[in-house]
This record gives sequence, structure tokens and C-alpha cells, in this order.
Amino acid sequence: MKNLKMKAARAGKDLSQQELADIVNVSRQTISAIEKGDYNPTENLCIRICEALGKTLDDLFWPDN
Repeated sequence: MKNLKMKAARAGKDLSQQELADIVNVSRQTISAIEKGDYNPTENLCIRICEALGKTLDDLFWPDN
């Protein structure tokens, strides 16, 4: 499932995939794969992404009902 919430939060912070990847210490391809739904990140990576984007785990990674 695509992670459009993460993509929107990243865009809202005016960060490129590469800039977010640098902040959380992963490759740009990892950020791209998460946003496309091709990669399920670890809990620790989810937390680092949330901290970088100023969001909670629920905001970015919990599915909407």
C-alpha cells in the first residue's frame, strides 16, 4: 500500500527524498520504496522518519479506516 501520508508530510516540510534519506540515514531508494509501498520499514526507521517530519507513528503509518 502506498504511503501517501508520508509523501505529503515530506513535501510539507519541503524535503526531497534524498534530504529525508540523509536525515534518517538510509538511501533515497529506501524512502522511495516506502512511499511506493514496496518496502515495510522497521519500527526504528518509522520512528526516525516521524521525528524528522514532526509526525506521530499514527499520523504516518497507521492505516485510515
